[in-house]
Amino acid sequence: MNGYSYADLEESFHKLRLDISAAELAGIAEQEHYDERQLEAIGHVFEYLREKKAETTIQTILRLSRLPLKDLKTFENFDFSLIRGRDVEKLRALPSLSAIYSHRNLAFIGPPGTGKTHLAQAFGYECCKKGLKTYFIKMSELRDKFTIARRAGKESSVLNGLVRPSCLIIDEVGHCEFDKENTRLFFDLIDRRYNKEGSYNIVFTSNKNPAVWRSNFNEDDALLCALDRIFDDATVVNIKGESYRGRNTERLTVQSGRLKPERTAENPIT
Repeated sequence: MNGYSYADLEESFHKLRLDISAAELAGIAEQEHYDERQLEAIGHVFEYLREKKAETTIQTILRLSRLPLKDLKTFENFDFSLIRGRDVEKLRALPSLSAIYSHRNLAFIGPPGTGKTHLAQAFGYECCKKGLKTYFIKMSELRDKFTIARRAGKESSVLNGLVRPSCLIIDEVGHCEFDKENTRLFFDLIDRRYNKEGSYNIVFTSNKNPAVWRSNFNEDDALLCALDRIFDDATVVNIKGESYRGRNTERLTVQSGRLKPERTAENPIT
Protein backbone atom coordinates (compact mmCIF):
# COMPACT_ATOMS: atom_id res chain seq x y z
CA MET A 1 0.00 0.00 0.00
CA ASN A 2 1.42 3.36 -1.02
CA GLY A 3 -0.43 5.97 1.08
CA TYR A 4 -1.93 3.70 3.76
CA SER A 5 -0.62 0.82 5.82
CA TYR A 6 -2.58 -1.96 7.47
CA ALA A 7 -1.63 -0.34 10.79
CA ASP A 8 -3.36 2.89 9.65
CA LEU A 9 -6.46 0.93 8.70
CA GLU A 10 -6.48 -0.93 12.00
CA GLU A 11 -6.35 2.42 13.83
CA SER A 12 -9.33 3.59 11.77
CA PHE A 13 -11.23 0.39 12.64
CA HIS A 14 -10.52 1.04 16.31
CA LYS A 15 -11.63 4.70 16.14
CA LEU A 16 -14.81 3.70 14.30
CA ARG A 17 -15.38 0.82 16.75
CA LEU A 18 -15.60 -1.71 13.94
CA ASP A 19 -15.31 -5.41 14.71
CA ILE A 20 -12.63 -6.12 12.12
CA SER A 21 -8.85 -6.35 12.25
CA ALA A 22 -6.09 -5.53 9.78
CA ALA A 23 -5.36 -9.26 9.54
CA GLU A 24 -8.95 -9.94 8.47
CA LEU A 25 -8.77 -7.22 5.82
CA ALA A 26 -5.44 -8.60 4.58
CA GLY A 27 -7.05 -12.04 4.25
CA ILE A 28 -9.93 -10.58 2.23
CA ALA A 29 -7.48 -8.62 0.06
CA GLU A 30 -5.55 -11.79 -0.77
CA GLN A 31 -8.69 -13.79 -1.42
CA GLU A 32 -10.18 -11.15 -3.72
CA HIS A 33 -6.85 -10.24 -5.31
CA TYR A 34 -7.03 -6.53 -4.39
CA ASP A 35 -4.28 -4.51 -5.99
CA GLU A 36 -2.52 -1.53 -4.42
CA ARG A 37 -4.95 1.02 -5.89
CA GLN A 38 -7.96 -0.81 -4.48
CA LEU A 39 -6.39 -1.03 -1.02
CA GLU A 40 -5.50 2.67 -1.15
CA ALA A 41 -9.12 3.49 -2.07
CA ILE A 42 -10.28 1.49 0.96
CA GLY A 43 -7.84 3.49 3.07
CA HIS A 44 -9.28 6.77 1.77
CA VAL A 45 -12.83 5.67 2.58
CA PHE A 46 -12.00 4.71 6.16
CA GLU A 47 -9.99 7.90 6.70
CA TYR A 48 -12.99 9.92 5.52
CA LEU A 49 -15.33 8.02 7.87
CA ARG A 50 -12.88 8.48 10.73
CA GLU A 51 -12.63 12.25 10.17
CA LYS A 52 -16.40 12.56 9.81
CA LYS A 53 -16.96 10.72 13.08
CA ALA A 54 -14.41 12.93 14.85
CA GLU A 55 -16.10 16.10 13.55
CA THR A 56 -19.54 14.82 14.56
CA THR A 57 -18.21 14.05 18.04
CA ILE A 58 -16.77 17.57 18.38
CA GLN A 59 -20.03 19.18 17.24
CA THR A 60 -21.98 17.09 19.76
CA ILE A 61 -19.59 18.04 22.58
CA LEU A 62 -19.88 21.71 21.58
CA ARG A 63 -23.68 21.54 21.52
CA LEU A 64 -23.82 19.99 24.98
CA SER A 65 -21.22 22.37 26.41
CA ARG A 66 -23.66 25.32 26.65
CA LEU A 67 -20.95 27.55 25.21
CA PRO A 68 -22.58 30.35 23.16
CA LEU A 69 -22.07 29.11 19.59
CA LYS A 70 -23.72 32.05 17.79
CA ASP A 71 -20.90 34.40 18.83
CA LEU A 72 -18.19 31.85 19.52
CA LYS A 73 -15.34 33.09 21.71
CA THR A 74 -11.98 31.65 20.70
CA PHE A 75 -8.33 32.43 21.32
CA GLU A 76 -8.08 33.38 17.63
CA ASN A 77 -10.63 36.20 17.97
CA PHE A 78 -9.34 37.44 21.32
CA ASP A 79 -7.34 40.67 20.89
CA PHE A 80 -4.09 39.84 22.66
CA SER A 81 -2.63 43.15 21.42
CA LEU A 82 -4.62 44.89 24.16
CA ILE A 83 -3.00 42.77 26.87
CA ARG A 84 0.32 43.92 28.33
CA GLY A 85 2.52 42.69 31.15
CA ARG A 86 5.27 40.22 31.92
CA ASP A 87 2.92 37.20 31.92
CA VAL A 88 1.31 37.74 28.50
CA GLU A 89 3.17 34.77 27.00
CA LYS A 90 1.79 32.49 29.69
CA LEU A 91 -1.68 33.68 28.73
CA ARG A 92 -0.93 32.94 25.08
CA ALA A 93 0.02 29.39 26.08
CA LEU A 94 -3.49 28.58 27.36
CA PRO A 95 -4.54 26.86 24.07
CA SER A 96 -2.03 24.09 24.82
CA LEU A 97 -4.52 22.92 27.50
CA SER A 98 -1.66 22.05 29.82
CA ALA A 99 -3.88 23.28 32.67
CA ILE A 100 -6.48 20.56 32.13
CA TYR A 101 -3.94 17.79 31.60
CA SER A 102 -2.15 18.79 34.82
CA HIS A 103 -5.44 19.15 36.76
CA ARG A 104 -4.75 22.86 37.26
CA ASN A 105 -7.73 25.14 37.88
CA LEU A 106 -7.93 28.58 36.26
CA ALA A 107 -9.43 31.78 37.67
CA PHE A 108 -9.79 34.93 35.60
CA ILE A 109 -10.25 37.89 37.96
CA GLY A 110 -10.84 41.51 36.97
CA PRO A 111 -13.27 44.36 36.28
CA PRO A 112 -16.25 43.91 33.90
CA GLY A 113 -15.45 43.96 30.20
CA THR A 114 -11.77 43.02 30.40
CA GLY A 115 -12.06 39.68 28.59
CA LYS A 116 -12.44 37.22 31.48
CA THR A 117 -15.43 35.33 30.08
CA HIS A 118 -13.97 35.40 26.56
CA LEU A 119 -10.78 33.69 27.77
CA ALA A 120 -12.73 31.14 29.83
CA GLN A 121 -15.00 30.26 26.90
CA ALA A 122 -12.04 30.11 24.52
CA PHE A 123 -10.37 27.60 26.83
CA GLY A 124 -13.58 25.55 26.85
CA TYR A 125 -13.77 25.68 23.06
CA GLU A 126 -10.22 24.32 22.76
CA CYS A 127 -11.21 21.48 25.11
CA CYS A 128 -14.17 20.64 22.89
CA LYS A 129 -11.93 20.58 19.81
CA LYS A 130 -9.76 17.99 21.55
CA GLY A 131 -12.80 15.85 22.35
CA LEU A 132 -12.88 16.82 26.04
CA LYS A 133 -16.38 17.27 27.44
CA THR A 134 -16.98 20.82 28.63
CA TYR A 135 -19.82 22.54 30.51
CA PHE A 136 -20.38 26.28 30.87
CA ILE A 137 -22.65 27.66 33.60
CA LYS A 138 -23.11 31.03 35.28
CA MET A 139 -22.94 31.12 39.07
CA SER A 140 -26.58 32.25 39.31
CA GLU A 141 -27.61 29.29 37.13
CA LEU A 142 -25.61 26.94 39.36
CA ARG A 143 -27.42 28.32 42.44
CA ASP A 144 -30.82 27.81 40.77
CA LYS A 145 -29.80 24.32 39.63
CA PHE A 146 -28.90 23.36 43.20
CA THR A 147 -32.11 24.85 44.62
CA ILE A 148 -34.33 22.99 42.13
CA ALA A 149 -32.39 19.74 42.75
CA ARG A 150 -32.90 20.06 46.52
CA ARG A 151 -36.65 20.54 46.11
CA ALA A 152 -36.88 17.51 43.83
CA GLY A 153 -34.49 15.35 45.87
CA LYS A 154 -32.12 15.04 42.90
CA GLU A 155 -28.93 16.48 44.39
CA SER A 156 -26.88 13.38 43.57
CA SER A 157 -28.00 13.34 39.92
CA VAL A 158 -27.19 17.03 39.45
CA LEU A 159 -23.77 16.65 41.09
CA ASN A 160 -22.97 13.66 38.88
CA GLY A 161 -23.77 15.72 35.80
CA LEU A 162 -21.48 18.54 36.93
CA VAL A 163 -18.62 16.21 37.91
CA ARG A 164 -18.68 14.34 34.58
CA PRO A 165 -17.25 17.01 32.17
CA SER A 166 -13.49 17.32 31.88
CA CYS A 167 -13.72 21.11 31.91
CA LEU A 168 -16.30 22.87 34.09
CA ILE A 169 -16.53 26.64 33.56
CA ILE A 170 -18.28 28.65 36.30
CA ASP A 171 -18.84 32.23 35.17
CA GLU A 172 -19.44 35.32 37.33
CA VAL A 173 -18.61 34.00 40.81
CA GLY A 174 -19.80 36.55 43.35
CA HIS A 175 -22.85 37.76 41.43
CA CYS A 176 -25.35 35.98 43.68
CA GLU A 177 -25.84 34.65 47.20
CA PHE A 178 -25.60 30.96 48.15
CA ASP A 179 -27.53 29.80 51.23
CA LYS A 180 -26.08 27.18 53.59
CA GLU A 181 -27.45 24.16 51.75
CA ASN A 182 -26.33 25.40 48.35
CA THR A 183 -22.90 26.25 49.76
CA ARG A 184 -22.60 22.67 51.02
CA LEU A 185 -23.56 21.37 47.58
CA PHE A 186 -20.94 23.69 46.06
CA PHE A 187 -18.35 22.14 48.38
CA ASP A 188 -19.51 18.62 47.41
CA LEU A 189 -19.07 19.55 43.74
CA ILE A 190 -15.57 20.94 44.28
CA ASP A 191 -14.56 18.00 46.47
CA ARG A 192 -15.73 15.38 43.98
CA ARG A 193 -13.97 17.12 41.10
CA TYR A 194 -10.85 17.50 43.26
CA ASN A 195 -10.73 13.70 43.60
CA LYS A 196 -11.69 13.04 39.98
CA GLU A 197 -9.39 10.92 37.81
CA GLY A 198 -8.25 11.73 34.29
CA SER A 199 -7.89 15.10 32.55
CA TYR A 200 -10.01 17.74 34.26
CA ASN A 201 -10.10 21.21 35.77
CA ILE A 202 -12.47 24.04 36.74
CA VAL A 203 -12.35 27.51 35.20
CA PHE A 204 -13.75 30.47 37.16
CA THR A 205 -14.39 34.08 36.26
CA SER A 206 -15.15 36.80 38.79
CA ASN A 207 -15.10 40.55 39.31
CA LYS A 208 -14.07 39.86 42.91
CA ASN A 209 -10.81 38.67 44.37
CA PRO A 210 -11.17 35.08 45.70
CA ALA A 211 -10.29 36.41 49.18
CA VAL A 212 -13.74 38.05 49.36
CA TRP A 213 -15.81 35.27 47.73
CA ARG A 214 -16.91 34.19 51.21
CA SER A 215 -19.20 37.24 51.39
CA ASN A 216 -21.52 35.52 48.89
CA PHE A 217 -21.73 32.20 50.76
CA ASN A 218 -23.49 31.37 54.02
CA GLU A 219 -21.46 28.43 55.30
CA ASP A 220 -17.91 29.44 56.14
CA ASP A 221 -16.53 25.99 56.94
CA ALA A 222 -17.82 24.42 53.72
CA LEU A 223 -16.67 27.37 51.62
CA LEU A 224 -13.18 27.46 53.16
CA CYS A 225 -12.79 23.75 52.45
CA ALA A 226 -13.94 24.34 48.86
CA LEU A 227 -11.52 27.23 48.36
CA ASP A 228 -8.70 25.13 49.80
CA ARG A 229 -9.31 22.51 47.10
CA ILE A 230 -9.89 25.02 44.29
CA PHE A 231 -6.61 26.85 44.84
CA ASP A 232 -4.53 23.87 45.93
CA ASP A 233 -3.23 23.79 42.34
CA ALA A 234 -4.44 26.75 40.31
CA THR A 235 -3.44 29.66 38.11
CA VAL A 236 -5.08 32.99 38.95
CA VAL A 237 -5.04 35.51 36.10
CA ASN A 238 -5.54 39.04 37.43
CA ILE A 239 -6.66 41.30 34.59
CA LYS A 240 -6.40 45.01 35.24
CA GLY A 241 -7.52 47.89 33.05
CA GLU A 242 -10.55 49.45 31.43
CA SER A 243 -13.46 47.66 29.79
CA TYR A 244 -13.11 46.71 26.11
CA ARG A 245 -16.84 47.14 25.66
CA GLY A 246 -18.05 50.26 23.90
CA ARG A 247 -14.94 50.79 21.76
CA ASN A 248 -17.10 50.73 18.62
CA THR A 249 -19.91 52.80 20.06
CA GLU A 250 -20.90 55.82 17.97
CA ARG A 251 -21.93 58.79 20.10
CA LEU A 252 -24.35 61.39 18.69
CA THR A 253 -25.29 64.72 20.26
CA VAL A 254 -28.64 66.37 19.46
CA GLN A 255 -30.86 68.96 21.06
CA SER A 256 -34.58 68.73 21.67
CA GLY A 257 -37.18 71.51 22.18
CA ARG A 258 -38.60 74.35 20.12
CA LEU A 259 -36.16 76.33 18.02
CA LYS A 260 -35.96 80.10 18.58
CA PRO A 261 -37.09 82.23 15.58
CA GLU A 262 -34.28 83.77 13.60
CA ARG A 263 -33.65 87.55 14.01
CA THR A 264 -34.41 89.45 10.76
CA ALA A 265 -35.04 93.09 9.76
CA GLU A 266 -38.72 92.33 9.14
CA ASN A 267 -39.06 90.34 12.33
CA PRO A 268 -36.85 91.90 14.98
CA ILE A 269 -36.77 89.98 18.28
CA THR A 270 -37.38 92.25 21.27
